Amino acid sequence: MSESAAFEAGFAALSQFFIGDKTMEETLQRVADLTVEAVTVANFVGITMLVEGEPRTGVFTDRESPEIDQAQYEHDEGPCLESFRNGEIYRVDDTRTDGRWPAFRTACVDHGILSTMSLPLVVDDIAHGALNMYSRQVSAFGSEEIRISRAFVAQAAIVLANARAYWNARQLSANLAEALKNRAEIEQAKGIIMGATRCSADEAFERLVDQSQRENRKLRDVARALVEQTSKRLGRDSG
Repeated sequence: MSESAAFEAGFAALSQFFIGDKTMEETLQRVADLTVEAVTVANFVGITMLVEGEPRTGVFTDRESPEIDQAQYEHDEGPCLESFRNGEIYRVDDTRTDGRWPAFRTACVDHGILSTMSLPLVVDDIAHGALNMYSRQVSAFGSEEIRISRAFVAQAAIVLANARAYWNARQLSANLAEALKNRAEIEQAKGIIMGATRCSADEAFERLVDQSQRENRKLRDVARALVEQTSKRLGRDSG
């Protein structure tokens, strides 16, 4: 398959990628897999991103990718980091020659990588990572590869933005559901206290808050325990 045909096939697959219930990691992995298929001069691809506040190769198509990248993470310099931080494209045409990022270049040569290209993954004008391509050819990433890669990464950014929006919405929905559940349990607990003590709703709520503070427990946990205890007692009494 020609490079143009490979790009068109990969771009079409990425454009039609359905997020569904896939996690962000699975989405990123799919982006990496499609990139190495679309940009045929790239032997493998990795994605640099922040993992627990530290730059890491979170997704890759070959285990050599994180091994190479570790050199730049340890020295805090390299094209992947520069692309992530500055939102620019960085190429190394021949890793065997002297130049910037010597530790990274040495790691590449040790793994048989002779040229690289890093492109920022930009979502909503913010770089959220860098997509890094590695080739065993010298000067593999020319003007045509840059053009193709830019188009592909732009589409990848759209996929990532959609995935992020999807998971944010899922999290919001989960949080709302949890909040409604907590509220229902608190209202039940208030009703139990009101029925037992003949106090007002506000007074019942204050009693729950007081107990929560005394026991250093969350209000919802105090309410849930009261509801469960009452339910068990009623079950025994009815039996």
